[in-house]
Amino acid sequence: MNHLLLIHQAFASLNDTGGTRHFEFAKHLVESGDRVTVVTSGVNYQTAKPTSFAGKIAPKSGEPYVLCAPSWNLLHGGFIARVTGFITFMVSSIFIALRVRDVDIVMGTSPPIFQAFSAYVVARLKRKPFLLEIRDLWPDFAVDIGVLRNPVLIRLARAAERFLYNQADHLLVNSPAYVAHIAGKGIPERKVSLIPNGVNPEMYDGKDACAIRKRHGLDGKFVVTYAGAMGMANDLPTILRSAARFEGIPDVVFVFAGAGKERSALEAQAHEMGLQNVVFLGALAKSEIPSLLAASDVCIATLKNIPMFRMTYPNKVFDYLAAGRPVVLGIDGVIREVVERGQAGIFAPPGDDEAIARAIETLRQDPALRARMGTNGRVFVSRYFNRRDHAIQFRELLEVVRGQRAT
Repeated sequence: MNHLLLIHQAFASLNDTGGTRHFEFAKHLVESGDRVTVVTSGVNYQTAKPTSFAGKIAPKSGEPYVLCAPSWNLLHGGFIARVTGFITFMVSSIFIALRVRDVDIVMGTSPPIFQAFSAYVVARLKRKPFLLEIRDLWPDFAVDIGVLRNPVLIRLARAAERFLYNQADHLLVNSPAYVAHIAGKGIPERKVSLIPNGVNPEMYDGKDACAIRKRHGLDGKFVVTYAGAMGMANDLPTILRSAARFEGIPDVVFVFAGAGKERSALEAQAHEMGLQNVVFLGALAKSEIPSLLAASDVCIATLKNIPMFRMTYPNKVFDYLAAGRPVVLGIDGVIREVVERGQAGIFAPPGDDEAIARAIETLRQDPALRARMGTNGRVFVSRYFNRRDHAIQFRELLEVVRGQRAT
């Protein structure tokens, strides 16, 4: 039996907004007889509202034990506000994590990189193996997209990245392209394991589609859905420009579900463009996403046209495929390979709203193609990107890491 201590500021359950990979892994571990303790924030990073863990005394049966560390949170504040929130959590999480007893492995996850330092400190003080998960290639993504520009901060960030990569007993990544990228920084490939992003297909049972359509006035509409984070990287203005191309077709509607720093700006842009075929639903819990996707005809995913983004496996695409919906994909690279191997969607060059609109129109005009691609995608992810299989791999990885004592 292993006792995993995970430090993750944005840990989310199925009742929260955000990615639930870690919750699903933790639940599998607990059900398999292991112990999992999570140190997280009690405030959702997307909405600044209390999470489902805030104020809890004890976990539900079969779920990890969650401890909430205080942090200073200001929703979508500036750089200083965000960094302050990260640092306060980094400090408070160390003190809380050090009180957790009988730990076998300490796991950190990045970004943000600050919480990875928390895990490193706790692992060293407890003299336990340090497992570091890299979910995004920070700071490379931040530099390429223009979020991180100060040369001094860039050098510090890269130094912090090198330090953590070298100090970790093992590295875990969620995209195959990350393995070679990290190896290119001088890290031996044997030190890096891949457990890709994926999905639990059983969650996507197609229920409540009619209720969702009725609730949001979507009956009789051809629904194009984006469900996910609304940040600078997601290139959502391109989807708005695609929506503008359908203004003369009254039965087409674009639905945006999610939260993030760019949400208010996106809504303002839609208003300025006079778009009547766009609906914003706000942030939804992960448990609500299957019903929304079941009510959709086509799902769409976009990222900015930046070479680094060709290495990512966005969570939302796996959700779309599991829901049996064809994907219009405005992202090149490894995720394009997944969609095309699965024959589950149509690729459009990133940032090309005209090509995205053409792909949507192709699917709108061909119900048989939509059905075939939807079925293909669900079968493909069920076989190759099933989170149940990934959870088993994660447990096996912990057994390996447990034997790697920190020096």
